[in-house]
Amino acid sequence: MTNDYKQLLYLPLGGSGEIGMNLNLYSYDNQWVMLDCGISFADDYLPGIDLIMPDVEFVDGIKDDLLGLVLTHAHEDHIGAVVHLWPRFQCPIFATPFTAKILKSKFTEAGLLGEVTINEIPLGGRFKLGDFDLEYVTLTHSIPEPNAVNIKTPLGTIFHTGDWKIDPDPLVGEATNSKRLKEIGDEGVLAIVCDSTNVFNKKPSGSELEVRKNLIELVKEKKGAVLCTTFSSNVARVATLGAVAKETDRHLCLVGRSMQRNVAAAKECGYLKDLPPIMHEEDAAHIPRHKILYVMTGCQGEARAALMRIVLDNHRHIHITKKDTVVFSSKVIPGNERSIYRAYNFIAEKGAEIISEKDAKVHVSGHPGQDELKQMYEWIRPEIVVPTHGENVHLLKQAQFAESLGYKKTIVPKNGFVIKLAPGPASVINEVHHGRLALDGGLLVENDDIGIVERRRIMHNGALIIHLTLNDDGFLLAPVEITALGIPNDADKGLINFIDDKIHEALDIASRKHLQDDDVLKEIVRATARKASKRFSGKETGPVTKVTLSRIN
Repeated sequence: MTNDYKQLLYLPLGGSGEIGMNLNLYSYDNQWVMLDCGISFADDYLPGIDLIMPDVEFVDGIKDDLLGLVLTHAHEDHIGAVVHLWPRFQCPIFATPFTAKILKSKFTEAGLLGEVTINEIPLGGRFKLGDFDLEYVTLTHSIPEPNAVNIKTPLGTIFHTGDWKIDPDPLVGEATNSKRLKEIGDEGVLAIVCDSTNVFNKKPSGSELEVRKNLIELVKEKKGAVLCTTFSSNVARVATLGAVAKETDRHLCLVGRSMQRNVAAAKECGYLKDLPPIMHEEDAAHIPRHKILYVMTGCQGEARAALMRIVLDNHRHIHITKKDTVVFSSKVIPGNERSIYRAYNFIAEKGAEIISEKDAKVHVSGHPGQDELKQMYEWIRPEIVVPTHGENVHLLKQAQFAESLGYKKTIVPKNGFVIKLAPGPASVINEVHHGRLALDGGLLVENDDIGIVERRRIMHNGALIIHLTLNDDGFLLAPVEITALGIPNDADKGLINFIDDKIHEALDIASRKHLQDDDVLKEIVRATARKASKRFSGKETGPVTKVTLSRIN
């Protein structure tokens, strides 16, 4: 980065300028510490891809100096990429008990648990990595054990908030420890690296207790089954729905492997002690529908999640009827609107009622609004405010908000920006390679990999596969084989016949030299077929076209 290693640097490779996919690096004296390593969900621009994660090419170059990966909490946008990317840098991992249990189950599934070192740190615990003195500070969020990390270095202290809000009535875990936060502020903080997700909300995000009360009243009125979908990691919401089941005399049934895994991990860590007995899906199918409350994954309309399998009638034991109610106890993550509205439409076709956060208070966010940000600033009193965890508009808004409160030193990061926090004024001093990796089945590829680009082209324009059998002089020995994929064609094979005619015309006028050159001949046929398809269909763009040849003497 520089010949002067005695600098305190901050480098985000994910999560700055976007929601999700958080990965942050801190450096002092050529020592590096990574905070979080998360995923985000792909949209239609990456067909066939479920997950995307940060490109860690830069980390490949500093892995010998990487002292550890410190995880703030167990949400997928903070730990979801660990099992996929850890084999590239193989450093020790540090996490509080709940996050450690979730992570161990992921490594077990991947067959890597025996290779990784996961250090379990108690809540409020401190540990050292080189010149970094790190302390977990438990805040409140929508999952057990959400932690800020207080990072002390020879050049100053950084308070990295992770995901947080100020919940006066948390249903899982303790309330925010304002006493410790004030003490940290009194000790002196150089910079706060702070969650920006809800910076446009002027009011606090609200308490989970309020959601519990509203859901109890809502479910009491329903005559059929209630299916509630939320994030699998939102253990506080599962606790709420357990209380709702008790109060409304319904059996609780958890649907979805990740939901069941997170609940099991929470119970192992001593949470969810009041959760009622959980009924198996098969047993739930045999009791009156007004006696069941299903809690499931799929609140973002994910194709493979439990809710979508149910609405498409692909679930063995669960179905939706006219008297049922489907509650989306979550917010819409930007970019997922299309898949969520698709789920809405399938549910509406079945005649069931749909309730979202727009219809009733069935969800509260786990991120801070402006009042909460102001309170955190007053506790921590940083010299520098560095917004993170948000799109560019969120980061800029938090910087402006901090400045309006008198915090004049702000710096807005972007993925790949190397930010010098000390010594001297905070500034961007470099930019390193950053990008996105896509998980394509079991393969990690760059998100602009030619395979994904071609898949996207085929999705929009279809494909043509053409095979010619010729002799050495280029004369056809069999009919041209044309296969059209994803291209409308009429019963009389008008498209195929039209393309076939144009290929023959092109071959008739081609020179003998061109007919004998495989590469030239393939290009002639490819361009001719693609142009013919565009002309026949009237589309401005043509299909992806591949040509193969067989020459027979």
